[in-house]
Order: sequence, then C-alpha cells, then structure tokens
Amino acid sequence: MSDKNKKSKGQVVNRADLANINGVSLPTIDDWVRRGCPVMQRGARGRAWQFNTAEVRNWRDDDIRAQAVEAGPATKDELILRKLRAETEQAELDLSKARNELVPVEQFDRAMTKAFGEVRAGFRNVLPSRAARRLIGESDETKMKEVLIDEVDQILLVLSDSDLIHETDLEVEDDEEDDDEGANSE
Repeated sequence: MSDKNKKSKGQVVNRADLANINGVSLPTIDDWVRRGCPVMQRGARGRAWQFNTAEVRNWRDDDIRAQAVEAGPATKDELILRKLRAETEQAELDLSKARNELVPVEQFDRAMTKAFGEVRAGFRNVLPSRAARRLIGESDETKMKEVLIDEVDQILLVLSDSDLIHETDLEVEDDEEDDDEGANSE
C-alpha cells in the first residue's frame, strides 16, 4: 500500500493555523497552494480556508522528496552545509524548549479548544439574552444591526480582558516529560 493510500485523520485548520503549525509565513502557505497543496475548502468572503493537517503533511513529505530529487546529488560541501543547518536548527529548537517557548501540539490544541469553548459560551449565553432585551419592539433594521454589533463588541472586549488560556493548560504532564527524557537518553 502506498503512502498516498494511507488515511490519517489529521485536523481541520485554517490558513493561519496551518502556517503556525508548520512554522512558516502566510505567503509560504499561499505558495504551497499554488504548487498543489491539498485544500479542503478555499477561502472566500465569510468563508475560511480549510486544510487537513495529515493531507498537508503527506503532500509536504512528497514535495520535499521531489525537490531533493530535482536538486540532484549533493557535493561534499553542500552536505556539510546541510548538516550544519540541521544542527543549528536542532540547537535553536533545544534552546526554545529550555526557555519554555514551545509546547506540545496536543496541549496547545487542548488549550485552544478550551479558549474557543469560552468564546462560544460567551456568544451563546450572553448575546441572545442581552440583545433580546435591547431589541424588544425594535423594527428599524439599522438599529438592530447597531445593537448586535455593540453586543458582539462587548462580548469580545470581555473575552479579550480575560485569560482564556492559563499556564496550567499548557503544562506538560509528568508522564509525557518522562517519555521525552527516556527517548532523549537513548
């Protein structure tokens, strides 16, 4: 069975999340799309881009292999430079980990799920009751829109002033730390 026939769930993410997950810029994502990166849904007015992370990862693996083949055999100097680049990147990654600037994707995902749950709850629990009181008897569409925009802005203001993600949401669990240490010592 070829790699392309393997099915992996992955996660559905937007353009910005895909860029963050891969540590690249938005223009890089645009370049990937132009070069054939799989897209679940193209963005348009009011519609976000959607990508499946597993499909993108598989495409990137194939793309990287294709670029390596196109490059042809490397010279000794090129291989030395590639090795130095890889060692530098690894040292920078290790430094970022030591400074606690990185968290595992699973924990970030869990924290973001919690944060978006808070946003959803704010809109579902607060917006209908507050807006309904202000809109009783209102028939002017412009006034209705102003009230709804004001209520949305109020909810977003409250949410921006609160900590949707706490440090504990990003902490590595002891079991995961032990696993990482065991893997590093081998």
